[in-house]
Amino acid sequence: MLPKCVSICSRLWTCGIFVAALAVAETRVYDFEIGWANRNPDGRHERRVIAINDQWPLPTIEATVGDRIVVNAHNHLGDKSTSLHFHGLFQNGTNHMDGSIGVTQCPIPPGASMTYDFVVDQPGTYWYHSHETAQYPDGLRGPMIVHDPDHPYAELYDEELVLTLSDWYHEEMSQIMKDFLTVTNPTGAEPVPQSALQNDTHDLQVPVTPGKRYFLRIINLSAFASHYFWIEGHDFEIIELDGVYHEPTKAEMLYVTAAQRVGVIFTAKNETSRNYAMVAAMDQEMFDVIPDDLIPNAVSHLVYDASKPLPVPEPVDEFEPIDDFNLIPTDREEIFKNPARTITLNVSMENLGDGANYAFFNNITYKTPVVPTLFTALSASGDDAMDPLIYGDYTNSFVLDQGEVIELVLNNKDDGKHPFHMHGHNFQVIVRSEENAGAWDPAEADDFPEIPMKRDTVMLQPQGNLVLRFRSDNPGIWQFHCHVEWHMKQGLLLTLVEAPLALQKTLNIPADHLAVCKAAKMPTEGNAAGNTVDWLDLTGQPSPPKPLPDGFTPRGIVALVFSIISGLIGTVVIFWYAYGDIPDESEEEQALGGDDRSGYEGLSNGNGHSFEEDEGPNGSRVPDETARLLN
Repeated sequence: MLPKCVSICSRLWTCGIFVAALAVAETRVYDFEIGWANRNPDGRHERRVIAINDQWPLPTIEATVGDRIVVNAHNHLGDKSTSLHFHGLFQNGTNHMDGSIGVTQCPIPPGASMTYDFVVDQPGTYWYHSHETAQYPDGLRGPMIVHDPDHPYAELYDEELVLTLSDWYHEEMSQIMKDFLTVTNPTGAEPVPQSALQNDTHDLQVPVTPGKRYFLRIINLSAFASHYFWIEGHDFEIIELDGVYHEPTKAEMLYVTAAQRVGVIFTAKNETSRNYAMVAAMDQEMFDVIPDDLIPNAVSHLVYDASKPLPVPEPVDEFEPIDDFNLIPTDREEIFKNPARTITLNVSMENLGDGANYAFFNNITYKTPVVPTLFTALSASGDDAMDPLIYGDYTNSFVLDQGEVIELVLNNKDDGKHPFHMHGHNFQVIVRSEENAGAWDPAEADDFPEIPMKRDTVMLQPQGNLVLRFRSDNPGIWQFHCHVEWHMKQGLLLTLVEAPLALQKTLNIPADHLAVCKAAKMPTEGNAAGNTVDWLDLTGQPSPPKPLPDGFTPRGIVALVFSIISGLIGTVVIFWYAYGDIPDESEEEQALGGDDRSGYEGLSNGNGHSFEEDEGPNGSRVPDETARLLN
């Protein structure tokens, strides 16, 4: 039987500290019926969400270091394939359980089932989510906690809490995707969410006991938005970043990107005179436009006395989060020196011949191969497995030798922010520039920290750079990608093919995984194009649209698209006037809304503050931006 703390309230995941490890590791079995349910998490719009066992928010997966986790995933979505990725877990020896479609497995088709079976050997705060394109923003994402019987800071806290931050869209991803990667969106403007949530709701109340010390595990499940996070009237100490213990460091505010996790300890006050707001404010600088109906902040409360009011947060003039670059890992691992290989990656966004906007590493935008890359690595022989060509021209594959120090240099030639995540590893963050710093200059190598911060997800600033280092000590096929879901759809991924010959000696694909590929009609042998005869012949591999003709620019595409739209509208108007009845003045006024202002009356930002109206361009009515809480 699973421990009681597996059954956690859908609005507040909390459980007591594991006082001591079990003498024998347990097997934790989860049967996940993945299907649809209707929910209304922000109280403004009911829609379909992807639930597990008709539960949403999703159940927390919990284990203790050394436990075996078995997840039986059954796809009842009806119209969509799926997968499960256990974000942040290295999957040492179980690369085929990583859940990356087209990389380590085939998609699980509707009606099919697949079992994920692995041992967890790393403590910390993680999460699980679908790695099918743009699926987890529909709700298929939840917390995963691995408890540590040897937690180095166990004496500093009395109880654990889990808090998720997320952005929320009112439309389903299938519809949003149709409007995103298309000629009608040539600038690549990302879809902006409607709301921010905490624990997938907007009215979370967290009861606390005066004087008690809490370990708060914060997980950003967002598809897009980073969040600033703080607790009014309280400071805290950071002790964990992405499952890696760091020396306790005091902070008052955090900046948490999509996919990052931060563990903090705070002490409840010794009196109950009032309650306190916990605020997660989306980083609106990431959005190209700020919709009038956006609720950018999720506010929950530490409740000391349920009979007292829940206060509205005080406005913040400026966000000043702690710079986590300066945190020191508890293991005090020194910088990896003398990298055997440096891989320089230039990040860019450009339009291709279909007019849509794509994302690139070194001028290559990712396309999923015919054969999952892991199966290509396992079915190739000899030198073929070490040849990056067999993995495809558009998978951005880099073949790594085992046990080497690898350096990744990222130069952002784009104006957007990109939280990059690595599967199978943590990395040392050697350099993280401010925005507009330009490309990395190797002459600055003397400024590297002696003991770098470590995690698995880090933000690349607009027009900035990053230098990361890791050791290739985990044979497998691992993705490195931006964790903004829209940028992944645009192709901002690459593939690390790590020690494929060693992998062949240790890994066998289970029968049910192969059966899923058969059901999905995907081959399990051959190169990226499915060729098993000539491994260097990539005829038939998936490829992106051809480049734009010379001289075409995104601005030109915009002008062309809007010219076409204007022409169509003009044609419709001519026909309407020619064949339709012309309304009289009163009918026309009524059709245009007359003087009806009900669309703005009572409009709230979700925190009890109404939006004020102001006169916008051409006399239009717009919500006053200055009235937004924590703008």
